[in-house]
Amino acid sequence: MSTSDNCKDTASKSNDDDVCDVIGKLTSMNTDNEVGNDVSVISVCANCGKEGSSDNMNTCNKCKQVKYCNAVCKKVHKKKHKKDCEEYVRCAAERAAKLRDEELRIAAQLHDENLFKQPPPAEDCPICFQRLPTLNSGRTYYACCGKLICNGCGYAPVYDDQGNKVDNQKCPFCRTPFPSSDEDNVERLKERMEAGDPPEAVYAIGVCYRDGLFGFPQDFVKALELWHRAAELGHAQAYCSIGCAHEYGEGVEIDKKKAIHYYELSAMGGDAVARNNLGNRELDAGNMDRALKHYMISVRGGYSESLEMIQKMYANGFASKEDYTRALQLYQAYLGEIKSVQRDKAAVASERYKYY
Repeated sequence: MSTSDNCKDTASKSNDDDVCDVIGKLTSMNTDNEVGNDVSVISVCANCGKEGSSDNMNTCNKCKQVKYCNAVCKKVHKKKHKKDCEEYVRCAAERAAKLRDEELRIAAQLHDENLFKQPPPAEDCPICFQRLPTLNSGRTYYACCGKLICNGCGYAPVYDDQGNKVDNQKCPFCRTPFPSSDEDNVERLKERMEAGDPPEAVYAIGVCYRDGLFGFPQDFVKALELWHRAAELGHAQAYCSIGCAHEYGEGVEIDKKKAIHYYELSAMGGDAVARNNLGNRELDAGNMDRALKHYMISVRGGYSESLEMIQKMYANGFASKEDYTRALQLYQAYLGEIKSVQRDKAAVASERYKYY
């Protein structure tokens, strides 16, 4: 069988068959004196049959599979070798493409496995030890001690040793007096940012630069720089903000692929908003199953907008009744972990304490 016939059906064969075809092809291109499967060692000139040291012989520049005792033999044999050489290169490229496709398939599968894992729940409030709400209005970062505390504990009244209510203008965790001004609060944030622990302070200063708050100039580039720093320290929400910057062109050129990349990093870190954003992108692309998976994880993370999206998918026939029921159950489970009497009191007292 000729070399060409040996590779006609290469695309439809298994990987093992491809290997056999390539080995057979290499063998056919060697001289009759060559024996064995180690085709990388050729010590016989393919033109004249003269033996020589493999290291000192000329090699075909394209296929690298045949050798010649000198440049003259190489030139003489070129026309005869051309067909086999081109066929080998073609088959090798075909084989390499199959290997790349398989590697990409495996990489995509592993990526999806990591992407669609249920992330760990948010940390607990250090005072009441209940899960912190997903909504930013349900929690507050205190720069004095670097703690993220639920607004139920922040709103709760403070009593002295006689049981009398006292002035509550102190941090509910470390009892440091509240900052006297925005400037004082910013200075505390800067001190925390310089220490780099925790990353919430770094992220918060980035938000100040993005929005031009508390005397900071509006600087999207500086905000991105700080968010990258916070993300490296483990702040999942920072990745989401970086993704939004790339999606809407804030400080960088619009790049949808980069936006999705950072949303994925944020979602895998547990950020429900980023997870919802990924669901929206998949929905826009018509990938209903993947969108539903993202929304389900986001609902479990406490993001009510994802529950609304699943409701719409159900109404439009893109999600089943069981899917919607499951989403409701997941959201109820989240509420069961965050609800408390004190948080409800805070939410009634002020809209800024709303936590679900």
